[in-house]
Amino acid sequence: MTPYLFTPPAVPSVAIRGKDEQFPINRLFFVGRNYHAHAVEMGKPVDKSVERPFYFTKAPQTLTPSGSTVAYPPETKNYHFEMELVVAIGKAGFRVKAEDAHTVIYGYAAGLDMTRRDLQLVARDKGRPWDLGKDVEHSSVCSEIVPMPGVVIERGAIELSVNGAVKQKSDVDKLIWNIREIIADLSLFYHLQPGDLIYTGTPEGVGAVLPGDKITGSVEGVGGVELTVGPKA
Repeated sequence: MTPYLFTPPAVPSVAIRGKDEQFPINRLFFVGRNYHAHAVEMGKPVDKSVERPFYFTKAPQTLTPSGSTVAYPPETKNYHFEMELVVAIGKAGFRVKAEDAHTVIYGYAAGLDMTRRDLQLVARDKGRPWDLGKDVEHSSVCSEIVPMPGVVIERGAIELSVNGAVKQKSDVDKLIWNIREIIADLSLFYHLQPGDLIYTGTPEGVGAVLPGDKITGSVEGVGGVELTVGPKA
C-alpha cells in the first residue's frame, strides 16, 4: 500500500436504485445555458445555428446526496437553485458519434446545480472563470441513479418547487442540445469515462433561496431530488 501523509478522502459516490453497489464518481460536467428560456432570463440568448455547447466542471467533492441539509454558503447574498436532468456515463467513449451516444449511457438521475449567482455574474461580466460562483461546497446535489443502459431520454417533465411553490416547470424536449448532441460534442474534448456525470442544463425560473427553505424537484421517468438549506456557514 502507498503510504500517505494523511488519510485520503473516500471516493465520492451515488446510490443506484435497486443495487447494493454505489456508483463511483469520476468527474462532474455541467452544460451551460441549454434551455432557450433560461438563456434569455440570464441575458444571454443562444443561437444554435452559430454556437456550440459550452461546459464547466465542479470538483467531485461538491457532490451531495438528495435529502441532505446543507449550510447556506459563505460570501454570497444570492444563492440560486437550478434543476437538471443528470446523465450517468457507464462506458468509456471518445469522439462518440451522436447516433452511438446511447452506448455509453448507464442511467439517469435528478440533480441540482446550486450557484452563488452574484459571484458567478461578477466573474462572467469580467471575463473571469466561474469557479467561485459554481464550484461551491455541497452544490452538486444528486438523486439515486436509475439504471437505463442504452436509453436516450428525449422528453419528460422537469419541475422544481421551493417550500411547495412551483418555480421551474418545463420539459426535457426543450433542451437546446439534446443528450445525443451533448455526449457527441463533449466527447470531442474529453475521453468520457465510467463514473462521469453530465448535468444537462436548467430550465427558466431559477431563483434565490434562504436558510430554512426546502427544495424539491423531479424529472419524469427518473425520480426526485430534495435539499434543505441550513443556517449560514
